[in-house]
Amino acid sequence: MNDILRALGRALVSLLHPRMLWLTAMPFIVSGLIWGAVIWFGWEPFTDFLRVWLEQWQFTQWIYRFFGFFGVDSVRMALAPFILVALLIPLIVVTALLLIAGWSMPAVLRHLSRRHFIHLEARQGGSFWGSLAQSLGATVVFLIAALVTLPLWLVPPFFAIVPPLLWGWLTYRVMTYDALAFHATAEERRRIIREHRLPLLVIGVATGLLGSLPTLLWVSSVIMIVLFPVIALLAIWLYVVIFVFSALWFAHYCLRALSRLRAHDATQHEPTLGVSEPPAAGTLSPESEDLPPALPAPGSGPGSSNGSP
Repeated sequence: MNDILRALGRALVSLLHPRMLWLTAMPFIVSGLIWGAVIWFGWEPFTDFLRVWLEQWQFTQWIYRFFGFFGVDSVRMALAPFILVALLIPLIVVTALLLIAGWSMPAVLRHLSRRHFIHLEARQGGSFWGSLAQSLGATVVFLIAALVTLPLWLVPPFFAIVPPLLWGWLTYRVMTYDALAFHATAEERRRIIREHRLPLLVIGVATGLLGSLPTLLWVSSVIMIVLFPVIALLAIWLYVVIFVFSALWFAHYCLRALSRLRAHDATQHEPTLGVSEPPAAGTLSPESEDLPPALPAPGSGPGSSNGSP
């Protein structure tokens, strides 16, 4: 838990760096242009199509009568936009996440490598195509799960529980590969994912909960849903900022875990030239925020003198 909180604090500090704030611009512009055009030109045709389609279902008529009994007649006009919002939200979020993974994550890793993990050797166990395959595979699984659980997205309190779990799993699968692709080998990446699966999933769910904030903005009232084309741009920017923060959080945690893994492997494989006494308590250097534990200096040992010649 301490490692998760440490990575969280360092991610918050890194997010305020001007370069990290600039990284939110490109995914926001691209996502905004794509989905802004779709919403601007397709909002009315899609909502009209959904209204006609919903009128054909007996279940929809039962919903209208149920809410009409309580005097809520506006549900007839709000149901189609509400369903359209529920369908668009996963597509908008996935677009922003893939742009962050493909564009912002490499820049995040370069930034952290220069400022916090200079000592960490880049063994480049991942690749662009591996990242693409990982992202697309996880996205397909996510979209299938989202479609299966879509009815729960409209039912309190599941609309605040199911989406964060799905976003958390997707973010964990995508961000972990990208965070370790440049520095770790394939074997190191598999070991870290296997040994730190639960903390990584916790980080993913936490960022998934943050990602649900724009969703709650949309579903908070009928007025917000009617103004969805305008609110969507603000929500896309919020998604991008949240995902850049997620990239920083995963990168700080994963690179620190990689640093500790290599330090542990180095001590396990260090050759011993003879029988030596264990070092006295308090002689080891304390571990810094990011660097692995310092190894004993050359020449230091049981036979070395503590005084000056």
